Amino acid sequence: MASRLSDYLALIRFDKPIGTLLVLWPTLWGLWIASIGEPKASHLIIFVLGCFLMRSAGCAINDYADRDFDKHVSRTQDRPLTAGRIKPVEALIIAAILAILAFILILPLNTYTKILSVPAVAIAIIYPFTKRFFSIPQAILGIAFSFGIPMAFAAVMNEIPAYAWLLVLANIAWAIAYDTAYAMVDRDDDLSLGIKTSAITFGQFDVLAICICYGISLLCFVVLGWLLAFPTIFWIFLGLAFLLSIYYFQLIKDRQKEKCFLAFRRNNWFGMSLFLAIAFAY
Repeated sequence: MASRLSDYLALIRFDKPIGTLLVLWPTLWGLWIASIGEPKASHLIIFVLGCFLMRSAGCAINDYADRDFDKHVSRTQDRPLTAGRIKPVEALIIAAILAILAFILILPLNTYTKILSVPAVAIAIIYPFTKRFFSIPQAILGIAFSFGIPMAFAAVMNEIPAYAWLLVLANIAWAIAYDTAYAMVDRDDDLSLGIKTSAITFGQFDVLAICICYGISLLCFVVLGWLLAFPTIFWIFLGLAFLLSIYYFQLIKDRQKEKCFLAFRRNNWFGMSLFLAIAFAY
């Protein structure tokens, strides 16, 4: 029983919270701005738990979709589903249970938020399969990881102001950046398997593309800070995020797998810096 529980926790990456944080930070960007820096405790609890549940469900769906690929990739061949310790139907059941729990969480929220949860779930299900036919599946991941932003605005304001989409664009660009670094780790295996990733699509321009994506993300925040007339403290933390992007460049510029993976894992700091920029601005 303990072994089976351990496999279920491994399936949802319970021991690897970086994925949850990469979903959580942009959601908190939206929640803090929508709430003018004073989110309700209930909203905070709902969205934090919701991020964990949906990211966990997404991991289960991802492993189901990739179960025949993962066994051929050294980094993923010991995952419980592809290793045969969990049956495919079990992964689907776990994903469904987690998604249902996430929906139950948002029942106290308004109708607009509930409506937005439908495409949020749909894109989370579709994303893992886009690696078969879409050249930059990381963009789809970015959309999936961005749904917490409009949902936060909908929950608090019952509308999505135009500037909220700057956060969405910033997050999509950021997701392409960090997940391309992640894909650079598995590029050789993905090429042999015929899987499409941004690291393969960008080719020799992969590092440049990542830098451009960080630039787009930061530029969105510059425009946002100007539109909302944020104080000096916002720009200080935005400067910290810029310095972090330079640090990530230093890690990935030589395309060493270990350093590319480290850059991915430390992208949590970038999202946190942008959140602190917003939080201290209020």
